[in-house]
Amino acid sequence: MAARRLGASSWQQVVLLSRRCCLPGGRRERYRCSSSSTALGKTVENSEVTQEEIVLPRRKTWDKLAVLQTLASTVNRDPTAAHYMFQDDPFLMPRNAANSRLFSLSKESGRNAAKYIIKQFPQYFDKTFAEPNIPCLMPETLTPQIEGLSEEALKERIHLRRVKDSVDLFDQLIQAGTPVSLETTNSLLDLLCFYGDGESTPEKEDLEEPGVNASEQKAPKREFQRGSQPSGSRWRENNNAERIFKIMPERNAHSYCTMIRGMVKHGASAKAYDMYIGLLNERHKADVHTFNALITAVPYLKERFLERWELAKVFLNHMAQQEVQPNLLTFNALLKTLRRCGGVGRSTALLVIKEMEALDIEPSLATYDHLLFILYRGADLCPSGIISEVLDDVGKRSFTPQDPDDANFFATAMQVCCDLKDIKLAYRLNKVMEKGDNWKFLDMDRLNAYWSKFFSLLCMMEQIDVVLKWYKEMSSSLFYPTPKNILDLLQALDAANHLELIPSVWEDMKQLGFNRRQDLLEELLSLMSRERHPDEIQLAFAKCAEEIKAVHEQTRREQSLLEWTGSALGHVTLLFSRAGRTQEAWNMMEHFQQINRIPTDQVMDEFLNCAKQTNCPDEAIKMVKLAASFGLPSSQRLKNRTEKEFELSEKQKKTLESIKSDSDSSDSDSDSDSDSDRD
Repeated sequence: MAARRLGASSWQQVVLLSRRCCLPGGRRERYRCSSSSTALGKTVENSEVTQEEIVLPRRKTWDKLAVLQTLASTVNRDPTAAHYMFQDDPFLMPRNAANSRLFSLSKESGRNAAKYIIKQFPQYFDKTFAEPNIPCLMPETLTPQIEGLSEEALKERIHLRRVKDSVDLFDQLIQAGTPVSLETTNSLLDLLCFYGDGESTPEKEDLEEPGVNASEQKAPKREFQRGSQPSGSRWRENNNAERIFKIMPERNAHSYCTMIRGMVKHGASAKAYDMYIGLLNERHKADVHTFNALITAVPYLKERFLERWELAKVFLNHMAQQEVQPNLLTFNALLKTLRRCGGVGRSTALLVIKEMEALDIEPSLATYDHLLFILYRGADLCPSGIISEVLDDVGKRSFTPQDPDDANFFATAMQVCCDLKDIKLAYRLNKVMEKGDNWKFLDMDRLNAYWSKFFSLLCMMEQIDVVLKWYKEMSSSLFYPTPKNILDLLQALDAANHLELIPSVWEDMKQLGFNRRQDLLEELLSLMSRERHPDEIQLAFAKCAEEIKAVHEQTRREQSLLEWTGSALGHVTLLFSRAGRTQEAWNMMEHFQQINRIPTDQVMDEFLNCAKQTNCPDEAIKMVKLAASFGLPSSQRLKNRTEKEFELSEKQKKTLESIKSDSDSSDSDSDSDSDSDRD
């Protein structure tokens, strides 16, 4: 009723408003009210008067996540917060990239452990008290329900991915003389080839293992062995899959294809090729997934680059003869093989992309990743035009995961931008990465690698204000700076003559756990002590030097003692001397004698300046003694400076004279020895 009254009152208001509308001359124009939108705005008496047409919108069906997406659009990223996966436990907030990787793997390991416990002891997790009861949120039933020797029981165990139980039940059925259908036997082969004849675990759920591209780039050259993969063979000789395949009364194309894909997946590439020859001898046809696996295995079958390309072309010709239509993964597998074909791959990669366009197959991020790796690998880099075209294409599309290697694109592209030293391309790439859901392709490790390379390029090519802005927004929220990033930042501050910001960088180094990195400490001290700064900055530098000195002196059970170097001692002494901290500077001078290092003339001169400024002649005399004990040629000059620039007491003068007489006596002794030699 309320809705009816509201609707009636609204229409009455429209009628009243229409009656108030008058034409020039005093005439009132009347309008006809209708529920049809086409009838609105039409005049009855005068067709010259126009009225804006009111179009009632159709009912819109909103997405289930529309409200959450709207709320998410109102929230910006907090640059001071860590990744969301670490916010459940503040104690596990990572300090650096190593902690981030360790904590993220620990959480995933905990989930896998929980899955293992539920799978091993399902009898303790059979209570499902939930209101309302949502089946998809309830624990899976992992206990077999069908007992006895039957093919249905075997199917159930295969469905539950119980590898050992499935093999045992299959053997019992064969021993009992019960025939097993070809379809069920093929399903068992699928299970065995997927898990490599081992029991199913959460870690084996993925078809591809992460880190393959990194091993390709950094692995040293090894002696070629036909059919072996760098990760090590996991396909056991005469395993259950091979045994069941041999005793099968009949085999179809599915049986052969399953064995081929399993052998390639678990490192037995040579056996996979022999199995493919058997498939051809039996006049069966392989499917597209089998050809994709064989093309991926080409680098492990042939040693020479040209031979690899020729074998890949053989598989492609077989696909054409068997009328197998290639898909996106076929071309990605071919490009992945060309990554390991040297110059042959560089000359044929673009031809593969053109063939994809001819077949109307859209590239994925993995396609572009392989292409950039092939064309921009090594010292002879291609022009930036190709990667620019790639970024244009990627920026016009939205991507969904289609290939396990899709996640490597952004890190590879950023590495290319760093190699080309092109900051504009890096900005374009970053804009593409932040578009839509593209950021989801980067896991924690890849995200840290991506931002680390981007920040290094910023330090190299951008103004210091821009670098500091990005550093403030990215650090500890998007990535954890590496020691190289800190070195790049220090060099950028040095190039921009903003060394007064070094104390804040030192605070970040302590937070990141880099306060014991010898290379970083040397660079930090060198920049702070290279030249004199205003007093306020020198005091801040001296405080940093004091903390670095404490780091060298502290000892922990799990950490070894950080040894002093001659350059580090000299830098710390300079910083203490310029800040007027004479006693601490002298303590550092004593370390030279303890570690058998000789201070430079600059260090000794700065120390004398500090002693003069603080009126400490005793420390100046000690300095002269130290120089004399080292037998330095500058000791006489230091003595003269001490005599002229300090007000010495009689006792101090005698002490200084005794140092002088000792040196003179050593000179006279050497003269007398030379005279005796002449006699």
